[in-house]
Amino acid sequence: MTLESIRQQLKNSPQLKKLVDFFVMNQTETRPRCYIRMLAPLYQHRGRGSVIHASVRMDTPPYRRFSLGNHSVIESFSCINNAVGDVIIGDYTRVGLHNTVIGPVSIGSHVNLAQGITVTALNHNFDDAGKRIDEQGISTQQVTIEDDVWIGANAVILPGVTVGRHSVVAAGAVVTKDVQPYTLVAGVPAKTIKSLK
Repeated sequence: MTLESIRQQLKNSPQLKKLVDFFVMNQTETRPRCYIRMLAPLYQHRGRGSVIHASVRMDTPPYRRFSLGNHSVIESFSCINNAVGDVIIGDYTRVGLHNTVIGPVSIGSHVNLAQGITVTALNHNFDDAGKRIDEQGISTQQVTIEDDVWIGANAVILPGVTVGRHSVVAAGAVVTKDVQPYTLVAGVPAKTIKSLK
């Protein structure tokens, strides 16, 4: 039985997933239990020459994929969370100091994320005014950052966004819509400033 077939079984059986989730995830801290974190090097994919600094919080349960490409770096005090969706990071990519990445997220190769960036594919549901927000669950929309992208400090990339190749997101931008390839975007919400062709 492969890891992928186990993931598929969990996906198809909500009761089994709930049971496994209880043993894997600390329900109060919403992160993998310490004995699961100790096993992380056995189920995470870390490419040749890649570095994850010791202070990085790796909330990566084994029933989702985490992959870090060759010669990529996740710098100090970042948080990587694949509990609700896979996190895939390409080759020669740098996740800067104090970044937060919440899957499902795909980050390409030769990407530079500066400091304090949030990339999140997760939203809390809040439409039912008769229920507390924490009772309404979550929704996810894939975030994709293509190859050769630079994202400036303190930018926020929101669920469902694709950042096209060879584009630049200015510092402090809040990206709510797709960024076309070869463009510079800035502002809140982010708007196209100029073409980079």
